[in-house]
Amino acid sequence: MRVRRVVTTRAGGASRPPYDTFNLGDHVGDDEGNVYANRKRLAAELGLAEDKLAWMEQVHGRTATIVDGSETRAAEATDALVTATPGVALVVLVADCVPILLADAEAGVVSAVHAGRVGTRVGVVPAALAAMREAGAEPHRIEALLGPAICGDCYEVPAEMAADVEKHVPGSACKTRKGTPGLDLRAGLWRQLADLGVGKIGVDPRCTNEDKTLFSYRRDGTTGRIAGITWVEA
Repeated sequence: MRVRRVVTTRAGGASRPPYDTFNLGDHVGDDEGNVYANRKRLAAELGLAEDKLAWMEQVHGRTATIVDGSETRAAEATDALVTATPGVALVVLVADCVPILLADAEAGVVSAVHAGRVGTRVGVVPAALAAMREAGAEPHRIEALLGPAICGDCYEVPAEMAADVEKHVPGSACKTRKGTPGLDLRAGLWRQLADLGVGKIGVDPRCTNEDKTLFSYRRDGTTGRIAGITWVEA
């Protein structure tokens, strides 16, 4: 089966500053009509019907929800979506957190995961992998993409916070370019995925804080959201 993965940028949409222009988040204060226009364009660009995009109400937790495309609204209070239904595209929204796109092409199972600091710490990735296994996937066949996120050079946090995340997800703590305590979530997540037996792991190196073609909450405060999308072609 052919798996598709897409990561958007902030270019080409209908939203006005500070959400300019391709904001896909409907929870950040942007005009609803502009968000709808952007989501409609996303579906058209992907060659999918609008009702084949599966959204989630992200809450920085560790709940993983299996969907099949029959849902009529965003999955409530979840930070990972899993499907074994071809043609259903799973969407994760971020503006510094790590979007993770997972796929077992042989089983036809994909997952989109929202991994911020809290979700990473409490285990959203193991939860997503468990749900994928429930749907028929096997870790050694899974390919993972860690998408654009704030990098360790930029993500300054209190020393206690860095140590706490490091305790739960080893490899996450780092020093920023200023020499202060920081977090490199993608480094910790890469190690966690490898330790959980995931076969192939790729990283999009772009930093949302540094790259102004991407949205960054740390940089801008009020801002939009880019998306990571994955699906199995029908």
